[in-house]
Amino acid sequence: MPDTPDPSRVPDGRPRILAVGSALPPHYADQETLIAAFRDAWAGAHFNVGRLAELHRAVRVKGRHLALPIADYAKLTSFSERNAAWRRCAVDVGEAAVRAALTKAALEPRDVDHLFFVTTTGIATPSIDALLVNRLGLRPDVIRSPLFGLGCAGGAAAIARAAGWLGGFPEGVALVLSVELCSLTLQSDDFSIPNIVASGLFGDGAAAAVLTGAAAARGGPQVVASAASFYADTERVMGWDIVDSGFKVVLSASVPDVVEAHIREDVDGFLARHGCSRSGIRHWLAHTGGPKVLQAFERALALPPAALARSWRSLAEVGNLSSAAVLFVLGDLLDSGEPAPGDLGVLAAMGPGFGAELVLLAW
Repeated sequence: MPDTPDPSRVPDGRPRILAVGSALPPHYADQETLIAAFRDAWAGAHFNVGRLAELHRAVRVKGRHLALPIADYAKLTSFSERNAAWRRCAVDVGEAAVRAALTKAALEPRDVDHLFFVTTTGIATPSIDALLVNRLGLRPDVIRSPLFGLGCAGGAAAIARAAGWLGGFPEGVALVLSVELCSLTLQSDDFSIPNIVASGLFGDGAAAAVLTGAAAARGGPQVVASAASFYADTERVMGWDIVDSGFKVVLSASVPDVVEAHIREDVDGFLARHGCSRSGIRHWLAHTGGPKVLQAFERALALPPAALARSWRSLAEVGNLSSAAVLFVLGDLLDSGEPAPGDLGVLAAMGPGFGAELVLLAW
């Protein structure tokens, strides 16, 4: 099997990713401060607070940015209050991420033809993308595609959907925006292991990616191809139960096992269809699903120790940002200037369904 794609299969006329911008809420707490806050909040409950610290330290997150100051979370007593805070903060951090991405791409808001908005942590109608039209100065004829429920796979999925749309509109500009405020989904009276793990793993943030069609392309990696996989009978592996108090996390301990059982076959089949193999991939961009998920990626794909260094670093610095996580990793790579002409990369993320989203990039 060849290590690089057949040139006839990777024509120059592909959509490209010009830039990725990111934004984080202004409130930051290191992991030990968060552990102390949870210990105080849950001290009166029938709960082993020592186990809390153990689980939070095990996820290897050093700290996280939060939508609100820590003290304000105790004031949120209903789903409506949490969701109102999500709506307000999502617009602010989303706007910041979009402006950062457009500045890097040397484009203006009115240049955007199609806005893909991704989230899993709150709901709004009109959706956040609509609320940003006036704030950003987008054109009134901008196309909007809000995507909900893809979880950690959402960032990769939105890149794939945007590239697919640009394939039919080669002069177009597409914008992908992911906003996840995971802290606002916390169930304060849920002492289950999934909720405790989630309270230590997930952070808040937004990322935006600017893509252009082939006729408007100027730099950045080509989106060569994408693929999605859905695994049968895995609906309870990850997701939400919608309860009176909001989003109650569903997070099975089997997530790393599901990743390890499927990702190698998915990746090898995907690459083979496009004339390449794992040995020809220089850049691996995996969503920051947690230590066990990243280790499952590494084992299943037989990756060298440094292959997922950017994912590990992002996990430590900001936690798992759900759909925005893989876009943070992609943005880090693009800003580094490390990719060289001829390099190939794989963007990979997995999420509720349960399934995977894969994107093949070429520089």
